[in-house]
Amino acid sequence: MALCLLLGIAPLVATESAHARDARFGYAAMQAKDDAYVLEADIHFELNERLEDAVQRGVALYLVLEVEVSRDRWYWFDEELARRVRTYRLSYHPLTRSYRLTLGSLHQNFDTLKEALQPVRRVRGWTIMPRDRLRAGKSYDVSLRFQLDTSQLPKPFQVTALGSSDWTLETDWLQWTFLATAPAVP
Repeated sequence: MALCLLLGIAPLVATESAHARDARFGYAAMQAKDDAYVLEADIHFELNERLEDAVQRGVALYLVLEVEVSRDRWYWFDEELARRVRTYRLSYHPLTRSYRLTLGSLHQNFDTLKEALQPVRRVRGWTIMPRDRLRAGKSYDVSLRFQLDTSQLPKPFQVTALGSSDWTLETDWLQWTFLATAPAVP
């Protein structure tokens, strides 16, 4: 009886742990700030054991956040108004025992992996486009996605990643509509 109960529970536990590793957005919004529209987002994700081990062994991970702003057109495809990509490079340096998070030419060192992932998980004030490119009172569509870019891994890891769910870290596209606002009059 206990064995049957254990076998019945095992698939539920495996399913729950698989879902716990899936990346998802907890919050996302396009905000008007000064002369631009900025993105704010909270991304909930954890690196699985395989990804943590790869980082510990010197493999850099590239975490990519993509956003697209578009406008519906009844006579043709949607018009893409802005497309921005932010790529974070996460690496570990064994000599200093620190994690390095790089964004463009900027980098910062962290003592723990949890600390290094915090700026990736909480995006604030990312300028997407100038405010004057959108007409006040009109609706625009935003699409947002987060993923591990396996194409930037070393070649042997790319081959391994092809058929393995351990190398998959991504969200579905999150889509919403926002209303453009007029700039505040000074």
